[in-house]
Amino acid sequence: MNGKGFATVIHFIKKEFQQLKRDPKMFAIVLAAPVLQTIILGYAATFDVNNVDFYLLDRDRSSSSRKYVEKIVNSGYFTMKGAGENYDEVENAIMNGNAAMGLIIPRDFEKDIENNTGAKVQVLLDGSDGNKGSIAFGYVQAITADYAKNILLGKIERNGIRSPLKSVNAETRIWYNPELKTRVFMVPGITALLLMIITTLLTSLAIVKEKEFGTLEQLIVTPIKPWQMILGKILPFTILGFIMILLVNSVMVFWFGIPIRGRALFFLFASLLFILSTLGIGLFISTISKTQQQAMMVTVFGVMMPMIYLSGFVFPIENMPKIIQYITYIIPLKYFITIIRGVILKGIGITELWRETLILASMGISILFLASKRFNKRLE
Repeated sequence: MNGKGFATVIHFIKKEFQQLKRDPKMFAIVLAAPVLQTIILGYAATFDVNNVDFYLLDRDRSSSSRKYVEKIVNSGYFTMKGAGENYDEVENAIMNGNAAMGLIIPRDFEKDIENNTGAKVQVLLDGSDGNKGSIAFGYVQAITADYAKNILLGKIERNGIRSPLKSVNAETRIWYNPELKTRVFMVPGITALLLMIITTLLTSLAIVKEKEFGTLEQLIVTPIKPWQMILGKILPFTILGFIMILLVNSVMVFWFGIPIRGRALFFLFASLLFILSTLGIGLFISTISKTQQQAMMVTVFGVMMPMIYLSGFVFPIENMPKIIQYITYIIPLKYFITIIRGVILKGIGITELWRETLILASMGISILFLASKRFNKRLE
């Protein structure tokens, strides 16, 4: 690239930023929207179950049953919405959505505990939300097991047995996300998701906008070479992409308290490789779209939605059918999310992620090259 060609590209970049500056709404969308979306999605995109409403039917009404219910309520995971007099009231509460769980304590609950005959309780769960139901069931099992353990230890002490019963205890250590918060897992993925949306959508819309206003034809008849035009179009959105990364990661670190454990330089390098893919996709969409509305529809429904579903951002790829798993191999977002979560949560780098980095680089260069060739052909 000679000095004159470089100066032309610089003028193009300045023109793009001036156009962005003249449109305050677009400027706000590019800079402010990712920050707000990170905060909102950071709280909304979570599968943690911190509160389960339940309806109680206590047919025993004994001291033991009250202590059991108190243990469930005091766990912090359950809120008692009411107490019924019969089974139908519990069933109706779950059916109407007033409670996600029903707890039925049968008669002779305390008597069965004292006689060592094995006391039972019935738990009814709303299985329409399978994730919430399974987690709530796990909470109940853990609370019930602890309640039974305390009863057993109390009987041992009352019977004068000094040495407690020995058992096998598993000592669990949780790495990378000790509190098992879904937010810690989701927020890094949100960073990748927003980067894809901003760079792909803006690239496709900016070029199609030139078509609609007739300025693209005016640029074609000038001495500007196609590669200068392409470079002048994609570099501004590359810069905007990195600005967005810095803003969103600042929110992640200082708002949500999720540190970047790995090397920031490798993180930025992987981001650049991913941006090559998204810019190439946006450039390709601009060649097949005649209006901004058409470009937006193709971007959202033809690119973003499949990438979100098939990248592992929300749904584990391992749980998908084999044929769908094979399709995920061509999704650039899949590899970038793997890299970004590895760097941020585990502190690993290119030594462990070289395969994903190589694939992402190959896809980024190939997609951008092919899209540029097609765009160049359309200009000619």
